[in-house]
Amino acid sequence: MRRMSSSFLDSLDTPAPLVDLDRVERNLQRVTAYAREHGLRWRPHTKTHKTEELGAMQVAAGASGVTVATLLEAEVMAAVSDDVLLAYPPVGARKLARLMALPSRVRLTVALDSLEVLEGLARAARDVGRTVGVLVEVDLGMRRVGLRSPDEALALARAASSTSGVAFRGLTFYAGHIRVPQAELPAVMQSQSDAVATFVDPLKSAGLPPEVVSGGSTPTLWQSHTVKGLTEIRPGLNVLNDRNAAVIGACDWTECAYSVLATVVSTAVPGQVVIDAGAKALVKEEGLAPGYGVLLDRPEVVVKNLSEEHGLLDVSGTTWRPRIGERVRVVPNHVCVSVPQHARLHVVRGDTHVATWEVAARGW
Repeated sequence: MRRMSSSFLDSLDTPAPLVDLDRVERNLQRVTAYAREHGLRWRPHTKTHKTEELGAMQVAAGASGVTVATLLEAEVMAAVSDDVLLAYPPVGARKLARLMALPSRVRLTVALDSLEVLEGLARAARDVGRTVGVLVEVDLGMRRVGLRSPDEALALARAASSTSGVAFRGLTFYAGHIRVPQAELPAVMQSQSDAVATFVDPLKSAGLPPEVVSGGSTPTLWQSHTVKGLTEIRPGLNVLNDRNAAVIGACDWTECAYSVLATVVSTAVPGQVVIDAGAKALVKEEGLAPGYGVLLDRPEVVVKNLSEEHGLLDVSGTTWRPRIGERVRVVPNHVCVSVPQHARLHVVRGDTHVATWEVAARGW
């Protein structure tokens, strides 16, 4: 493993999250070029990074707006984008009040799947003299939120189009259940395209053609253009990427821009190395390959287990034997859940520190 000689990295307390800015910039360039080539609006989901600076970089790179999942994300990202999609149904007076308090310059859209949420949103919007866009959420197989019946989606769209305070703008879906190797995607995406049509066609026939059909994820990103009628993509983690994305081929290993710097603290057990990044830094989430992460510079070395503050590296299949005190960088299975475990991100080019970003939208 290449030894890190940077005095900055050597000075960091570990575990410490690192963002490789060169890789981030290349990732942004790639998705921007793809969206432009296929005539798709790109509205990245900021749940991955939760930082104002990365949101600003995405907007500067050509994002048409941002996607958020929490009110805090909306409040933070409203500072860098005047077009915000809340891809989560806001329920309750306190949440609605925070939503309506976003700056009036922000074009606000909300994804929802029920008349109850629609009516609450419309009342809150009317109270402040605002009109909020509505995307009717439909379920294409995720089985989390979203209407499964085209008739139900049409009924909710009609309600949105006839209710003051809101404006029907289209449909949204999230196919997060699709996490297959890229070679298997074409057939899966054809099925998704057919499913989208079953919702879009009745809307057109009823005189409610959707201005927006919003979907997409990082695992399906590079085949998004094959979904007929799709107008907008919302990938999140592709700006940083992670082990899961690399396993299925949604990114190259050289496009993984996020890692957690850790220190070797024990080599007492044969075939095992212990680092000081555990579940509270990496998150113990099972991925698409065994273990909970791998080393950035040695992806064959797997984090085989995690306890709260200990990460256990399996070194039984490698000749690498680190010294106690040596630093390593771990790419976790899922970047989106690792980032908010940290208060700030250390931004580097190579091993040189260039910035520190507060994870300002961590929490709710």
